[in-house]
Amino acid sequence: MDFYRWEGEDLILSVHVQPRASQTAIVGAHQDRLKIRTTAAPVEGQANAEIIKLLAKSFGVAKSHVILLQGDTSRDKRFRIQSPKKLPDFISAQH
Repeated sequence: MDFYRWEGEDLILSVHVQPRASQTAIVGAHQDRLKIRTTAAPVEGQANAEIIKLLAKSFGVAKSHVILLQGDTSRDKRFRIQSPKKLPDFISAQH
């Protein structure tokens, strides 16, 4: 899968966001990105905050360990997950 890579102990995720969805959820691979739906609107960072909260919960880390690297106002974003404690099924632990 091309939507993630490891940098040492950190995981870099390429994400495609669908704002104003009926529920907030990780959908799965979408081309070369991980598709995430969020109920939040893309206004004043609301969608970004919701995505960070979802990723933190999914990877078992504090929200402060999920860093938006690129795409603050775009649907296509990159996140750094610092030392994830757990890995969802779509991520390989081998790095």
